[in-house]
Amino acid sequence: MISQTAEYALRAMAQLALNPDKPQTSQQIAAVTLVPLHYMSKVLQELTRAGLIQSQRGLHGGFSLLRTPQDLTIYDIVQAVDPLHRIKTCPLGISSHGETLCPLHRRLDDAMAQVERSFRESNLAEMLAEPSTSRPLCSSPIEPSSM
Repeated sequence: MISQTAEYALRAMAQLALNPDKPQTSQQIAAVTLVPLHYMSKVLQELTRAGLIQSQRGLHGGFSLLRTPQDLTIYDIVQAVDPLHRIKTCPLGISSHGETLCPLHRRLDDAMAQVERSFRESNLAEMLAEPSTSRPLCSSPIEPSSM
């Protein structure tokens, strides 16, 4: 349903939200989220370009959130790295269909609309606060300072 890049971005943002007062390096985030470092570096660059996180250089540098987890929707995160695509006109280019989607493409777009709505209504804080026996999107609770 979502791309691997979008899932990796969600993992990274979850990790940053779990430790909001400590900037984390790309190496730390990659290790905890089980994402290859080179891939995580690219994802973090995209999240930075989208204005969701910031990067600080130096001894105590790293990545941190620019907005609170309550203000970051799942939709914001996914759209930053691999936007959801709605079907607005016939994907087959059939001119007689134009903006009137056939039953198949209308159903596919309706499903995407439901996903989009769900992602817009769910924020990072809610996801992390949901009762569970496991940590959302991240591996074992490794503290960034212990790495």
